[in-house]
Amino acid sequence: MALKILTVDDSKTIRMIVKKAFRPYDCEMLEGENGIEGLAISTKEKPDLIVLDITMPVMSGTEMLEKLKSEPSLKDIPVIMLTAESGKDNVMNIVKMGVTDYMVKPFKGEQLIERVEKIVKLEPKKEKEVDEDTSKKYFSLDDGIQFLAFPAKITRPISVEIDGHLKKKIEEMKSSEVKKFILDLRKVSETNVSLIKLVLLIIQKCEKEAISIRLVGSPDVGKELKSFQETSEIPIDFSIDEAKANF
Repeated sequence: MALKILTVDDSKTIRMIVKKAFRPYDCEMLEGENGIEGLAISTKEKPDLIVLDITMPVMSGTEMLEKLKSEPSLKDIPVIMLTAESGKDNVMNIVKMGVTDYMVKPFKGEQLIERVEKIVKLEPKKEKEVDEDTSKKYFSLDDGIQFLAFPAKITRPISVEIDGHLKKKIEEMKSSEVKKFILDLRKVSETNVSLIKLVLLIIQKCEKEAISIRLVGSPDVGKELKSFQETSEIPIDFSIDEAKANF
């Protein structure tokens, strides 16, 4: 049975970091924006672990923890407390609260997982489940066209992840005789070297398999691509309809 992990933080970014860290594992992720929400979810769902921010509006992590510890059915749930302060006095106060562990912000997902593995046993998702979870973020098939939508920023890990799915997607296209590919750059807000390399790699692989490819993006993205010698001659459409018409 999947572990229930509750992340309680008023920062959406922190909640996303926590959820992403657990993505490869067989976990059901729950989230709340403040202590009141977190306490309500804890009461209803009885999570196996809580990742709890200390400073939040409405009800702080400290208040939520006190209420958890006073409730017989909730007091034994392991809690990892998140704090923005690393001072000795602050750390001592957190320890006195009875938390299982604590982390100082900012932190990386892998650092959180290292702490969690000392508390609960994490089971990796089956390879197929991980593949489906990650590929669906980027790839979709619609009206006989394979779409690949880039996120706002292409980092090295994201580039590796997309490239890892690309071979399988192209094989699926060949077997189903799909010959059109749209690379959707409309969400891109930063044009960097990782993006340029990935665009060129995708175009190269499509051309090798005789797959027609069109790039779709904003005028700003088009201007940025023109500024790189490697992509200066690549045409870019400004809408999906325009791309479809230009196949």
